[in-house]
Amino acid sequence: QVQLVESGGGLVQPGGSLTLSCAASGLSSRNYAIGWFRQAPGKEREVVACINSRDGSTLYADSVKGRFTISRDNTKNTVNLQMDFLKPEDTAVYYCGVHPRGWGPWIQVAYGYEDWGKGTLVTVSS
Repeated sequence: QVQLVESGGGLVQPGGSLTLSCAASGLSSRNYAIGWFRQAPGKEREVVACINSRDGSTLYADSVKGRFTISRDNTKNTVNLQMDFLKPEDTAVYYCGVHPRGWGPWIQVAYGYEDWGKGTLVTVSS
């Protein structure tokens, strides 16, 4: 059974940085994608960044390009999201999920992801 646990959220001032971590266990396949998504109150869950388990390919939402960096540590089974130059509009609950189909255009949509973590709250405010 796959389990994902997010950590690293908190309160940060605009322009600040945070690093989120997604610890994964129970992954038996080598062909999957891990995505970081976020959901603000009253809004749908949206993609932030994704990474391919096979070759480390990455994808970023336009709103975070140049500010966020997704990376993986296969020895620790973790996927990190380094968030720099944070803005108030980045405030949301951040979730990581596993897409069992691997890499493809479907990874940008929350539907199809499985085994979501419980999320970690990021608040950007002065």
